[in-house]
Amino acid sequence: MKIPIPKEVRFILRRIKDKGHEAYPVGGVIRDWLLNKEVKDWDITTSMSSKEIIEIFKDKTVFSLKHDTVTVVIKGKNYEITPFRGNDLIEDLRHRDFTINAMAYDPDSERIIDPYGGRRDIKRKLIRATEDSKERFNEDPLRMLRAIRISAELGFRIEKNTLQTITLMSDLIKNVSEERIRDELLKTILTLSPSKWIALMHRCGLLKHIIPELVQCYGVRQNRFHRYTVFKHILITLDNVEPDPILRLSALFHDIGKPKTKKKVRGRVVFYGHEKESAKMTDQIMRRLRFSNEMIEKVTKLVREHMLNYSSDWSDSTIRRLIKRVGKDLIMPLISLRKADFIAHGTDKSLEIKLLEELRERVKKELEKGFALSIKDLKINGNIIMDVLGIPEGPEVGRILKILYDMVIEDPSLNQEDILISLAKKIKEGASS
Repeated sequence: MKIPIPKEVRFILRRIKDKGHEAYPVGGVIRDWLLNKEVKDWDITTSMSSKEIIEIFKDKTVFSLKHDTVTVVIKGKNYEITPFRGNDLIEDLRHRDFTINAMAYDPDSERIIDPYGGRRDIKRKLIRATEDSKERFNEDPLRMLRAIRISAELGFRIEKNTLQTITLMSDLIKNVSEERIRDELLKTILTLSPSKWIALMHRCGLLKHIIPELVQCYGVRQNRFHRYTVFKHILITLDNVEPDPILRLSALFHDIGKPKTKKKVRGRVVFYGHEKESAKMTDQIMRRLRFSNEMIEKVTKLVREHMLNYSSDWSDSTIRRLIKRVGKDLIMPLISLRKADFIAHGTDKSLEIKLLEELRERVKKELEKGFALSIKDLKINGNIIMDVLGIPEGPEVGRILKILYDMVIEDPSLNQEDILISLAKKIKEGASS
């Protein structure tokens, strides 16, 4: 069985073998080739030590960010080379996470080395821990979360014993860094039908250690406007937004504050202010999981604004103010989030969804026409105000600019320097009269 190997990989293998050592492409590259998927990353395992690897590739750009793994850069592409985990290749493969990743390829004999049944499990569409599942998860507890993520990406099921071991050992996920958990979680929610995999995380006990706030939504009943519990509603919303990181995270967190805000008013269940509480909790969760400040800001804004209730009688200036408040880059994702939210009510929301499509078109038209999204977009600035009106730098300049901006939001045609100067003079005269 011949696997086509890029010349750069052949170069690495040959250089290592010329020094009397073994070297093999390993892991995901073999799996992806067997699945007829594009092979993107070539990982190599070798009998050579990391120090020896660095020495023989000293004429190349080389760095080591992971323990023992050496990255060699050839023509701008990274190739990871890792010494055997153990005494030989078979022992190295035994220490890999799942059988479908515990295969290597010998290009000299054109043979796939598969001592643990990876090819068989690929045919069976099965994720199975290599040999001793308890030992594999003890070596790296993140593998429990990775099992779910790989299942989600490939559409494979997790072998019964492996899943039982995950459930038994789920507490160990607490020993994994937040950054690594974050990366696996994000990859998982970007897959097809992510609700299935979040629900599986809950069933096997991982979710309570990763996002306990989400587990608190489980079984929380809502009012007559909702067919499902808060937890199920969140998962259906998650499935109904595009596979974009900001949108999927916003869907996952948009109602997470409902258990804290649930009350009964005159015999009716309400969740007053849940969007603000959800935004606050979203910020806390994302900071805990070490998301970037930029992502946190965008997701929390969408969560805070998700209770968007549009009406056809909104004026164009109201649409412009909405775009200004939410942001040009987030207004369309907000509409998508709200649409998914309505779908996940499980009740007839056809009118609301139709209105959202109307809103989408109106927003699109306003963006195409162009208007001042902030005071900085005015055709006049503070220096011009001070010069024309003869006033010093200070709060009065800011006050005038704010009034002008409000006028431009109402009527974008006013955003011309001569018109704004004339209006600024009138504002000053009005203040002094």
